[in-house]
Amino acid sequence: MKNKVIYFPEKEKAALQEVEFTPELAPNQVLARCECSAISAGTELANFHALPNTGPTGYVGMEHAELTRGFPFYPGYSAVGVIEELGSDVKDYKVGQRVLLTEGGHRLYHVRPVNKIYPVADNVSPEEAAFAFISTFPCLGVRKLQLQLGESCMVAGLGILGLFAVQFARLSGAAPVLAADCSPERRELALKLGADMVFDPTEPDFIKKVLDATDGQGPNGVVEVTGRIEALQQALEYIAWEGRISLLGCTRISDKCIDFYKYVHKRGITLIGSHNHTRPAVESRPGQWTTLDDFRTFMRLVGSKRLQVSPLINRVVRPEDAEAIYHELGFAKNPPVGILVDWR
Repeated sequence: MKNKVIYFPEKEKAALQEVEFTPELAPNQVLARCECSAISAGTELANFHALPNTGPTGYVGMEHAELTRGFPFYPGYSAVGVIEELGSDVKDYKVGQRVLLTEGGHRLYHVRPVNKIYPVADNVSPEEAAFAFISTFPCLGVRKLQLQLGESCMVAGLGILGLFAVQFARLSGAAPVLAADCSPERRELALKLGADMVFDPTEPDFIKKVLDATDGQGPNGVVEVTGRIEALQQALEYIAWEGRISLLGCTRISDKCIDFYKYVHKRGITLIGSHNHTRPAVESRPGQWTTLDDFRTFMRLVGSKRLQVSPLINRVVRPEDAEAIYHELGFAKNPPVGILVDWR
């Protein structure tokens, strides 16, 4: 049989590859045919551009040689599909069942172990489910702030993760929920998804406006989703005394100096690393939930219409469009937010 796979053959190039595929399942694996996969623009474009601290360049501080991959590189980690075959030891799933497919790339057929799949609720569409794994990252970023009812929260950066974070902050009881992005379209969408006020971080009086919106105190919590040092510096200037900043965006390039005494130490600011690798493996606790528990939360919130996914999807593409869509994402001034690859 033939499998189709999206990959980066070299830096800033994307293509669709067709390969011979003879699935051989281990006892704990399933074979699934993908319906939809979601592009996680921040992570995938970092690899597309071969930025520091990415798969193609090697992860700084990691000892595992296999993480220095170079090219070709296979992006993608959040997808949904239907099981076509079960390994001999798989008991909790059945053929024809729709499941999340995590960390398997953008490909038509997936062979995944049972700990990398999760059942999709009947009242959650495959288009929504494709974004489940992506949604768990901003969910973690907001959880780590441990927001209390009535605390103010800023979401800096309104890509796909930031727009989810706006919703999670509101669901967590933050008031007001503030959001900032350079794009007026993204700011408008954030308002529709529950932000109380939105701001353009390029305006000269941006920090004053944020302080005014929070009675001069600054937000108690900030979810920093841009991964840019400039945005972190701004957050340190408008954050409340003893506030918390959740570092959800991957700051891969540290190209500016921050005065840590002035902005962090003296004011009692907490910087929280919110990478997905910081999750507990088997047991959730306050502010730290397992991926599987956040999948369960996603299904409940989307199924009950409390969490919106459909407004985030503004482009559906075919696998054959890989070259064009990654070029647009990588080089356009205002690229689309939610990109769904439809394999059907």
